[in-house]
Amino acid sequence: MSAKKTVAQDIASLFDEKINVKFMAFDASVAGNHNSANVFHIKSPVALRYILGAPGDLGLARAYITGALEIYGDFHQTLLELYWHIKEPVPKLASLSLLKAVGAGILSKPPIPVEEAPPRYKRGVLHSLARDKSAIAHHYDVSNDFYSMILGPTLVYSCAVFTKDKDSLEKAQTEKIELICRKLDLRPGMRLLDIGCGWGSLVLHAAKEYGVKAVGVTLSTNQAALANERIVKAKLSKLVEVRIQDYREVPDDNFHAISSVGMSEHVGSAKMNGYFEHLRSRVMAEGRLLNHCIVRPHSTAKERTGKFFDRYIFPDGELIAPSKVAQSMIDVGFELRHSENLREHYSRTLTKWCENLVENWDDAVAEVGLTRARIWHLYMTLSRIGFETNNIQIHQFLGVVNNELGANPIPLRPNW
Repeated sequence: MSAKKTVAQDIASLFDEKINVKFMAFDASVAGNHNSANVFHIKSPVALRYILGAPGDLGLARAYITGALEIYGDFHQTLLELYWHIKEPVPKLASLSLLKAVGAGILSKPPIPVEEAPPRYKRGVLHSLARDKSAIAHHYDVSNDFYSMILGPTLVYSCAVFTKDKDSLEKAQTEKIELICRKLDLRPGMRLLDIGCGWGSLVLHAAKEYGVKAVGVTLSTNQAALANERIVKAKLSKLVEVRIQDYREVPDDNFHAISSVGMSEHVGSAKMNGYFEHLRSRVMAEGRLLNHCIVRPHSTAKERTGKFFDRYIFPDGELIAPSKVAQSMIDVGFELRHSENLREHYSRTLTKWCENLVENWDDAVAEVGLTRARIWHLYMTLSRIGFETNNIQIHQFLGVVNNELGANPIPLRPNW
């Protein structure tokens, strides 16, 4: 008769034998690679209650962010090992054995962290003005100081562009902003609309370096407040305006250029044509649109994010294929002139953001609490893995509105 498996053995059996992780559990058991410095520790039966009560990424995330599950060693490498070596499908015997380990406690649901958003069906009408504003506030109105610790002095919360291996994050983010300005062919006297402008870094740079008059819109109260402080400090109030405004409520038109950086992921697949149609109505003939967004690698991939990302990171976020983004732009009247995949650049960006968070860990915890700091560490590391393994990509799409003759001033070869 075989001996009863330990909790650590049950957890280890969810993964293949090649995994370089040590599994530890509250029953003092150890399994997996006993010599590995990367440790996955089930510290309490509560962790199993989270995991079994919400199978998949949500249960695991709840266990980790509450501290019932701990990861030691190289956080990124441990999660990458788990990603590559998990068995598909999950062995039923292991799940049953873990249920027995929890016992009657499985009937008692552990508390849901207050940082978790309600499930989709409790949020109101999908992509209504109120629901979208609430979704943005959930992620972006955390703390400007907290974001500053992670993002660094540029305060840019999107993929940087690295021209050399040793580029600093600040240099790479400045290069990304420069790249967008060059692709939009900004020149003095032009008018720029930046949808989802964040803390105003792009509009400030465009005004200072290119002499444009820029309007930025965001739904985040915190972002708008700091952006307007930065505008005043830079003495650019005559050129730059940042508003708390939904893209659907922007009344201005005849912009020479529109930038949308990290925004269309919040719009939703069903609303994508309407999104670009509205932007098309805001830009003049021969004007350009630069859309920078995270996408799925192919059109058969699931568009909705997983439950962890939906509840804790980007409520209602959807990631569609690059072909669908391009088609939506084309269908509403933009001629697609260039697209670029910057996937490897985003994994580098996230690596540096994670390093900043770890370096400022004590201050970050003091600012937003331990639970939220752990949420951000988990989310950014998982995102890094997503880009590294080609589960997600980041693309820039450049479109132009042709004049009445079907022509435009795009150069014969890219000049950016």
